[in-house]
Order: sequence, then C-alpha cells, then structure tokens
Amino acid sequence: MANIQQVAKQAGVSVATVSRVLNGQGTVTAKTRIKVEDAIKRLNYEPSMLGRNLRNSESRILLILIPKISNPFYSEIINGIETAALTHHYNILLCETDSNPDRENIYFDLVRKKMADGIISMDPAVNVESLIELAESYAIIQCSEYTVESGIPYVTIDNEEAAYRAVKHLIKIGHEKIALINSDEKFLYARQRQLGYRRALEENGIPISDHYIHHTQQIGFEYGQQAMRKIINLKDRPTAVFAVSDMLAIGALKEINNNGLNVPDDIAIVGFDKIDFSNMTHPTLTTVAQPMHKMGTIAAEMLISEIQGDQVESIILDHELVIRESTSG
Repeated sequence: MANIQQVAKQAGVSVATVSRVLNGQGTVTAKTRIKVEDAIKRLNYEPSMLGRNLRNSESRILLILIPKISNPFYSEIINGIETAALTHHYNILLCETDSNPDRENIYFDLVRKKMADGIISMDPAVNVESLIELAESYAIIQCSEYTVESGIPYVTIDNEEAAYRAVKHLIKIGHEKIALINSDEKFLYARQRQLGYRRALEENGIPISDHYIHHTQQIGFEYGQQAMRKIINLKDRPTAVFAVSDMLAIGALKEINNNGLNVPDDIAIVGFDKIDFSNMTHPTLTTVAQPMHKMGTIAAEMLISEIQGDQVESIILDHELVIRESTSG
C-alpha cells in the first residue's frame, strides 16, 4: 500500500503539501491540488484515518447510551442517529448500560480519553450528576429521556400532552373506568405520562382511583402481563387501560386474551411508542407514535454541532395518536 511520502514524490511536492490537500486546507494552488489528487488516484493511496484523527484530537466516534439493546423502542432512534452520523463521517458505538453506574463510568472514560467525541444518552436511569460533570468539558445530548435541571440539551416529545391525548381518546369513546399501567415513578417520562392521565380524568370529572394505577419495575412484556393480571382481578374491573409503553400494552393484551376477554369490547387498550410489533398484535394496538427516526437524526445533528463548538437548544417534537383496533373494534 502506498504511503504519503510516495504520493509526495509522484506529485513532485512536499509531504506537508500532500497533508494540506488531504485536510482540505485552502493554502494550496488549484494546479498543485490537481497534481496531488492525480498522484493519490494513480497510487490508490488511502490516508490513515487514525493518524488524521489523532492529529486533529478527534475519534469520529459517537457513543450511544441505552439501558437495553433488546428493547425495540431504541432501534428506530438508533437508525436515525446512524444515518445522520454517517452523513457527517462519524461512526457510532452502542453502549448498553443496564442502568449500571460502573458500566456508565467505563463509557464516560472513553470520552475523557478522547476515544469518542461525544455522547447521546437515552438511559432514563443514567447517573445525572456524572453526566452533568462530563458535560462541562465534553459534548452530550439527551435523547427521549432527559433531565431538565441538568442544563444538557435534549430532544424529546411532550410526554404529558401525549398521555393526555391517549386517555382523552378513551374517554371520548365512552370509557370512564380507565386503568394506568406505568413504569417506575423515578423516571421523568413515567411521572409526566401519569400527569397526562390524571389531567384527562380530572378535566372530564372522572374520579381518580388509586387501585386503577399500577407501577412496574421494568417495561418488559412480562411486566405488562403481571400488571394486567391484577387489574383483571379487581372487583370493579376497568373497561380500558392506558399503558405507558407498547411493551407493557402488548403484555397486557396477551393477558386479556388469556382470560377469554375481548379487546376492545370487554377492555380497550392504548399503548405508547408505536414500535413495529404494535401493528402485529391481535387486535392491532392503538398507540402514541413518537417520531423516533427523526428524534435520532436530530440528536446526532445536535451532538455534532456541539462537538464543532456551536450552541444548541433543546427540541420538543410532535407526536401522533394512531388509532387502531384495540380501541375501535
């Protein structure tokens, strides 16, 4: 494989001139640039990206922190991040944190040691104090999951309003006894979506029953099943359920079917996220659609702008209520 010295010799210029052409510096004449480019083509020379990155103190790698790779919610966001990253000649590295501070510190160290240029955090349980400290010196963006007080820019949707619209839809089609399957209240999105649920009921004069509100430790399918089992066994069984994630909603749907009940006639159900599986259930799931690909694209664009020294502002994207068979028959 040809090296930079051979390119310089072929073009009849110095190594420094070849380097200036490769780095796109405007101090080289058009005639000299053409000579160097011809030599590069003839010798099939490929510059060392590692060497170039070291000289420029950059890695061209973006870290993506997610709690679980297995959660399908993240896949479309990651696709969006990767699309934008590749457009700007960056690569991404997926980091499964498992919401474990020790793991997080390993990934944070990659940025401190300049082995990565910045972080997009999608972990709702991330150590916020460590993230804030890191953000003082390095580029960080929060995507979907965020903490307002951190001062770190974020891209997300209005979770409270989205939940409010979902529950309002259930009320509009005649439901008053509406249960909530929520995740842990330590997560901001869980608190926001519960606020939306409560607001919709209060505005319509429907009393809030604490025994209709169920919290799960995680948002896996089986946790939705467990919560629905308790709801079905209630004396005053609700006629509808709002679940704060599609995974919980799909688990709840399976449990309803297992008990010989009909959706939506016996119990209507609404999920949240519009993951691909939500259109494959029987019946298909009414859900809140987050613009996940767009969210990922914007998060990557924001991070790259930060890396380049620009100031970025937080962005709240639109959401959409997708009405399907689980509420409309």
